[in-house]
Amino acid sequence: MDLLALPAFNDNYLWLLHDGTRALVVDPGDAEPVFAALTQHGLELAAILVTHHHADHTGGVAALREATGAVVYGPAHERIPEPFIPLADGAQVNVLGMAFRVIDVPGHTAGHIAYFASDMNGAPLLFCGDTLFSGGCGRLFEGTPAQMLDSLDKLAALPANTRVCCAHEYTLSNLRFASAVEPGNAALANYQRECEALRAAGTPTLPSSIGTERAINPFLRSREASVTQAVQAHAATPTDEVAVFAALREWKNNFK
Repeated sequence: MDLLALPAFNDNYLWLLHDGTRALVVDPGDAEPVFAALTQHGLELAAILVTHHHADHTGGVAALREATGAVVYGPAHERIPEPFIPLADGAQVNVLGMAFRVIDVPGHTAGHIAYFASDMNGAPLLFCGDTLFSGGCGRLFEGTPAQMLDSLDKLAALPANTRVCCAHEYTLSNLRFASAVEPGNAALANYQRECEALRAAGTPTLPSSIGTERAINPFLRSREASVTQAVQAHAATPTDEVAVFAALREWKNNFK
């Protein structure tokens, strides 16, 4: 299997997974980069996986389906360009000889889902849309802080070597915020240097890994004393975990 991050718009990645003959694409907000990759590699598009309804994740779905006949899968509780196969927590998608388990991860949107495969070339693989970013998480447009915290807990519980395929190249800006929250986190400082070198070379910082995110991502570390204390120093906050998480997200919303 080969995994490609196709750049789109200003900072999106459309993830294309293929076996040399057939492919699947995740969150194709723009059809053109996908058509180009299919032509370049001589691939047939078998499936389209959608994580949530935002236009930068669905804008190319109809054109790709009409041109290729690909089967579209998406969240059962969101409006996705029809027809599509609706999915909810625990469902399984079988494509390219792989089995993807669906995980409900509301927060960024009300019906957001993620796709998890236990093995792809020797390690697990996660397509998480805009729920988890490297060093960050999605804004809460439709869900609650409690929902997002629970969703991130589900993802953080996946195996440490799970490759995290986020939908945006937000890593450096996220890490600047993470460093403000945990300036003493050595793993974060090392990761930030690595990611800066990757971007300077024009290389994506993704995929990340669940193990890396547990070590450096403040939104997976909101119960850690260092993060909790930083949040409470920034803004007087109740000590319960949801309130701390909500205040951390609000801090990031306004971080310059």
